[in-house]
Amino acid sequence: MMTALHRHAALLAAGALALLAAGCAHHNPMHHPETARIVTEEFMIPAADPGLQLYVRNKRRDDLATFTPGNIVLFVHGATYPAETAFDLQLEGESWMDYIAKRGYDVYLVDVRGYGKSSRPAEMDRPAAEGKPVVTTDTAARDYGAAVDFILKRRGVPKLTVLGWSWGTAITALYTSRNNEKVNRLVLYAPVWLRQTKSLTDTGGALGAYRTVTIDAARKRKGAGIPEGKNPMPDAWFDAWADATFASDPVGARANPRYVRAPNGVVQDGRDYWSAGKPLYDPANIRVPTMLILAEWDADTPLYMAQSLFPKLVNAEPKRLVVIGEGTHSIIMEKNRGQLFREVQLFLDEARR
Repeated sequence: MMTALHRHAALLAAGALALLAAGCAHHNPMHHPETARIVTEEFMIPAADPGLQLYVRNKRRDDLATFTPGNIVLFVHGATYPAETAFDLQLEGESWMDYIAKRGYDVYLVDVRGYGKSSRPAEMDRPAAEGKPVVTTDTAARDYGAAVDFILKRRGVPKLTVLGWSWGTAITALYTSRNNEKVNRLVLYAPVWLRQTKSLTDTGGALGAYRTVTIDAARKRKGAGIPEGKNPMPDAWFDAWADATFASDPVGARANPRYVRAPNGVVQDGRDYWSAGKPLYDPANIRVPTMLILAEWDADTPLYMAQSLFPKLVNAEPKRLVVIGEGTHSIIMEKNRGQLFREVQLFLDEARR
């Protein structure tokens, strides 16, 4: 015969099982992202100035129905190559964009004018020497803002999380310093700051409207800073990146050897600001949670840059500085990329708790 005490224990056990089942049902989509189906959409949106368009790509899970400031992320690229051939580069079946999207995020990338599938300024269709450097950081930040406004309107939210790589950190930090109310969190991967060493993107001499970069030059630059005997980027991964990247320029893809054109506004900014000891923005004007993350062997934006910038973020709360071992500026496509993904994900997920 079941006593009242037995019945009470049975009810408690049943309730506990029901709660466990409910908890599993709630958490499975987040903890088993490999089962999710990812939806991809592409857009051409107006740039910050008339007559130009920006390429925007969106990835998200097909079951994602709620959009909040805490689950929307917008990535922007660095000084030379487009966003999609890094952030959405498929290596072993997954990109960083996929990784974030599978965890319940609405993830975007944008190419500012002059890069990837976005419009190129007219100066880039003429010999470089005929024009002055195009697409400064200020211009890029305004283009980034156009993409932010497009996403905020599309999802009906007031703000989103901002993520930039290399020059993209100057773009996003400048944008954030002017638009804190539209930024939920700021992630600066390989942050740019005042330079004490030579820029790897500036070869010296007069600057035309743009520069051209070959695969050989890209391989040499990606090897900068790596200790002898180390090879953080498998050769097959470099080849996958190069195939995607050097197909992204409709002019350079037809050349032999292939090349990409990259606007020189960023190089001019380097001379006028970062190498001249003049910040392009005031870090004290950033008033949102901020993460700085880079790898040990980064020769493009060495560790001293992040270490100098970090204490100047006096109004960014909380703030975090993370250094990953045995990686370079391009750790996004290296063997230790999983550490980059996980550390940034921890920071992103804090906004959803």
